[in-house]
Order: sequence, then structure tokens, then C-alpha cells
Amino acid sequence: MRVAAATPHIRLADCRYNADQLIKFIEIAEEKEVKLLVFPELCVTGYTCGDLFFQETLLKGAKEQVKRVADYTSNKEVVVVAGFPFEYNGKIYNTAAVMQGGKILGLVPKMNIPNFGEFYELRYFAPGQKKVTMVDFMGEEVYFGSNLLFECTDLPDFVLGVEICEDLWVPLSPGTYHCLNGATILANLSASNELVGKMEYRESLVRQQSARCVTAYVYASAGPSESTTDMVFGGHLLVAENGQMLAEKQFQEPELIYADVDIQMLMHERHKTNNLINTRFIDPTYRTIFFNLNSTFSAQHPIRLQRSIKPYPFVPDKKEDRDKRCREIFTIQTMGLVQRLKKIGVQKVIIGISGGLDSTLALLVCREAFAVLKYPFSQVLGITMPGFGTTNRTKKNAQALMKELGIQSREISIVDACTQHFKDIGHDPQIHDITYENVQARERTQILMDLANKENALVVGTGDLSELALGWCTYNGDHMSHYAVNAGVPKTLVKYLISWYADTTENSRVAEILKDILNTPISPELLPPDHTDKIEQKTEDIIGSYDLHDFFLYYMLRWGFSPLKIYYLACQAFEEKFSDQEILKWLKVFYRRFFSQQFKRSCLPDGPKVGTICLSPRGDWRMPSDASAAIWLQELEKLQSL
Repeated sequence: MRVAAATPHIRLADCRYNADQLIKFIEIAEEKEVKLLVFPELCVTGYTCGDLFFQETLLKGAKEQVKRVADYTSNKEVVVVAGFPFEYNGKIYNTAAVMQGGKILGLVPKMNIPNFGEFYELRYFAPGQKKVTMVDFMGEEVYFGSNLLFECTDLPDFVLGVEICEDLWVPLSPGTYHCLNGATILANLSASNELVGKMEYRESLVRQQSARCVTAYVYASAGPSESTTDMVFGGHLLVAENGQMLAEKQFQEPELIYADVDIQMLMHERHKTNNLINTRFIDPTYRTIFFNLNSTFSAQHPIRLQRSIKPYPFVPDKKEDRDKRCREIFTIQTMGLVQRLKKIGVQKVIIGISGGLDSTLALLVCREAFAVLKYPFSQVLGITMPGFGTTNRTKKNAQALMKELGIQSREISIVDACTQHFKDIGHDPQIHDITYENVQARERTQILMDLANKENALVVGTGDLSELALGWCTYNGDHMSHYAVNAGVPKTLVKYLISWYADTTENSRVAEILKDILNTPISPELLPPDHTDKIEQKTEDIIGSYDLHDFFLYYMLRWGFSPLKIYYLACQAFEEKFSDQEILKWLKVFYRRFFSQQFKRSCLPDGPKVGTICLSPRGDWRMPSDASAAIWLQELEKLQSL
């Protein structure tokens, strides 16, 4: 949902002029398909009117112009929140008017009135009350009180709560209670003046409030035209979502910023983490006001998101962040293996080395673990097991890397053993089917396991998170090990981890080998190479790009998104790399494989969790092996028919 914060140019005490400026922004917001527009505190009159707030003419003029702005929202979708002084029962309240569809939906008073330093608000305004009551506003009955929520009937989970300036700065803000009672978006109308360091502190408040409450936060502050006497205002505008700043501007007037917030993402986080569920309570004094946007969004006519959709959600964009992430993950993998070896009292590991990405990363982790433990590197035993599909390139890279890392290496061909096994089970070796492939994978695992018994060693698994998600592993073959160091690392991140290691190692020969491994096509090498000894069996030609599958995996597991939404986001994220048809094709493959291959994930070996997504049945992902993918695939079939 698109939300916006705006700082209009205002003239102090000129309510009609100020309302004209609001109307201009409402028109702009409507054109940009904004659904929520937040203006600053007391923007209809100006915040710095001083004793003019006691003038009946100003109070009356403010009400008339609020009514005029509300009338202007008729036949418009956008919800408008604007500040003005409201007189009720002999007191004046610093108030936010929530308007939409030609109506004033409700009036929310400021609860916490600052009266220190440069602020003298208690001179003019009374603190608001939580209790909601009905008041007369220009001949109409309107709800008035802090405990108001505004819920949209046609955009699910869009529930708005409002707080005003100082309300955010207190230990228990009204917005916190709003979220505990169901608000998913908070609007803050502010007139926060500028001081050295205040901008950073204000930004941290907004960011932290959005994170603590798992909410979107739209903050609009008074701009430079409010500056008078001893105070300067900067028009600080911010949109945050669950701790992330989506948009921000300051010292520009007039100005409007907007961002696309993902309410579905927020709701999934609330459902999954239980942060708000465990503390949530239903306050019977709250009143929910319902409204309808008649939203035009649909699958046939989706809006173009302004929000950036990262094609590689597991990988930080900036190199310094990426390097930090890689170092952290590599350390987690290493320390997990260190602890396992110390616990079981084993000082030797065995690992199958293919010259591919996954076994390379696992080998680097093993060597680092032995460096931490101060065990001899010769106690890392790397086994190359050439078979029918092994190419000279991968074999040479595997051998060269083991030599440079100073580990013990051994070559055991699986050709004779597999040929005998084909004979034993009556399989024609000229038929290159799943039997042909899996015989090789299981023979390699048997060798590793038997050697581990012989050497009193631990078999370190090499399979990664992406392969587990797709079931791209042989059951009781490469699927099995004693400890799987890569089980929490997606394929797109495996590449960056190896690249990071290559960039940071002092061994130039190791860096050279790693870079060639990175440039080698991903393959299990179970089918014979072509006539030039190049890899014929390329994984991504068979099951689709790991770039796409990691994207699908992230948004399905981390945020619980539907196939339609994942497709919509992927089309934007990969618009320069894949066609919409390709994305749809591989998304279907993803769902079919993910559901059908759960039985492999149900009996995974232990392995370190390194990120927010983990497929271990003992940790984050519990799923029956017999679950059906039907309704997920049906949604994609409907999409194809549009």
C-alpha cells in the first residue's frame, strides 16, 4: 500500500490558504495512487500561532477549512490526516482529523503535551483523553478520542492508528497501544523543531517504534515556513517499516515523500514471532471506524511499485555489508563445526570434494575449524570420487585446492563399483536415467561413511539450503552426512562466500582456483560430459535458475507470501533478466518440488542455522511430507489465464 507524508508551505493563521495547500497535495497523492496521506501537526492554522489559538475566529476558521478539505476527499480513495485546533467542552485540543470519501472519519487528540524549553503547549491545549465520545463537528456527529482505529474493509489488514508529535517521545506512546489493539500503520503529525543532533534521534525513534510495534510508521513534521522567533522547523518526513527506513527528506518545502509499505509482510511477522500476540490485549474502550477505498488494484492491473525489490534477498547490496555478512556466516558455520568436534571428541573429518561450489565452501569451513581448534590440517581428509560425469576441470580444481590448503587428499574412483552395482540390480548403464545418477551419488556417500568408520572421523555434508528446498539431492546419498555445514546457506550466498574468501585470502593460488570454481557451471556431474570434456548436465537448465528459486524461497518462507504476490514481485525484481513467462514456469517448478521433497527435509542431519530461513525439522520448518501443493499451483493456473 502506498503511503505518503507531506509538508505544505503554510501561512500562520491563514486557514484558507493552508487548506488550499493541503488540497494541492491531496490531488498529487491521488494521482500517485497514494492510499494514506499524513500532514503535520496543526497544519491548518500553523503550529506557532501562539495566543492566536485563543481567538474564536481562528478556531472557527480552522473547523471550516477542515470541513472543506474533508469535502474535497469525496470520490477519492486517499485517507487524509491533518492537524488543527479543536474546541470541545470549553477546552482546546491539538487534534488530528482523519478524512476520507468526503467524510471526517474521526478526531484524535494529542495525549502528551510538552511544556518545557521552547514548548508552551499547555498554555493553549488540554491533554487528550483515551475515552472515545461523540462530538458535534459542523453539524455532524464525529468520534473524538485517542482510542480510535480506522480499518479499511477492502484492503485487508490496513488498520490506522494516529498519534501526535510528543506522543512518540514518551515511554509508552499511544501508538504502542494502537498496535496492541490491531493497528498496522501509525501516522504521526508533528511540529518538531530542529536542534543539533535532533534529526538523528528523531529518525531513530521512528525506526525503533516501527520495529517494536512491527508496523509501518508515517511521520510528517512542520516545515521551514513555520520557523519564527527562536525556532526553526525542518519539515522532516519519514516512512519506516518494521525498523527499515523506506523514505526520508528534510529541509524542503513544499515536499511530499511516498513509499510502498507491505502490510502483509507486517502481519506475517506478527503471526510468526508472537511479539504482539503474546502481549496483545483487547481494550474495550477502543472504537473501530470502518471505511472503504473502492481500491482499483487487481492482478490484471497491478501498480508499478516504487519500492525497490531486491533480486537477491539473501545478499546485501553494498560490498562492505556483504563482506561483513559473509564473515559472520562463515564464522557461524565454523564455530558450529568446532563445537560438534569438541563435543564428540573427534579430531578428523572426511569430506567429498567435487570441485563445485558447495564442497568448496564446506572444505574452507573445515580448514578454518581446524585452525581454531589447532588441529593439524592433515586431519582433514578430502576425497575425490571421479565417476561417469567428472570433467578434468572440476577434478583438477579439487585436487589443486586441497593441495594448496594443506589437507590430506585421496582419490577413489566409483566407476568400477557403480558398474558392478548396475550389473547386480540389472540396470543397463547405457540408460542415463535417475537410477544411473543416484547409484553414483549413493556410492560416494557409502565411501565417505565407511571411511569415517575406518578413520574414526566425522563426515561433513556439503549440500546447501537451496538444494534442500528443491530436493535436488539423492535421498540417503549426498542428502546424508554427520554434520551439514552448508544446510542454512542458499546457493546465491554460497557464491558470495567463496568470492569473499578469494578476495581476503593471502594465498594467491587459492584465490585463483576459487575464481575458476565460481565460473564453473553448477552440476552434479552424474551424466557424461560432451565430446570436448565440458559439463553437459547443467543444474539450472533442468530445474531453473537458483537466482529465481532463492527469491521464491525467501518470500515464501520468510514472509508467507502467496504465489501471485511472489510472481508479482519477481517480475519487477528480474524484469531485465527473465521474462514473465520464464518466471511463471520456474515458480511452478519450485512449488511442485518444494512440496514433493519434504520427506528429504524431515530427516536432515544437524547443521548450523545461519539466517532467518532454516529448513531443519528441529528448528524453523515443520511440514507434513504428504502436504498437497494443489491450491498454490491452482493460484498460478488462474494467473496464467489472466
